[in-house]
Amino acid sequence: MTLSNLTPFSGSRKNRKRVGRGPGSGHGKTACRGQKGQKSRSGASIPAGFQGGQMPLYRQLPKRGFKNPFKKEYGVLNVGAIDQLEVDTIDLQVAQKMGLVKKRHNLFKILGEGEINRPVKVVAHAVSESARKKIEAAGGQIEILS
Repeated sequence: MTLSNLTPFSGSRKNRKRVGRGPGSGHGKTACRGQKGQKSRSGASIPAGFQGGQMPLYRQLPKRGFKNPFKKEYGVLNVGAIDQLEVDTIDLQVAQKMGLVKKRHNLFKILGEGEINRPVKVVAHAVSESARKKIEAAGGQIEILS
């Protein structure tokens, strides 16, 4: 047995459906499109949400709420999680590399849940007041990015 004579098990691979190739194929004439109608025509593409000319549901329902285009979304990290890390300086790149903050976040905030017992330098865009007290009490430094 070599790579050149390997074949898949019989029945594990189906032949693709070749439509519009004559009556002997079983998929000739209308080519599996049925008889008449919009979906039988060439170039037919019905947009998502189209309900045959009836007012679509997404336009019947009222809009709700407000999406703030200037919203800032922070990747957050608690002080207790920083204490368990084996690094002396923590910033957004380090947190993303370790998988503690998602890659879509480009702002970084430290929150005060948990305890910290060793000095750590923190480089972040925002720090909560309780986190600031805990980090400075442990002898750490905080650098705020603008």
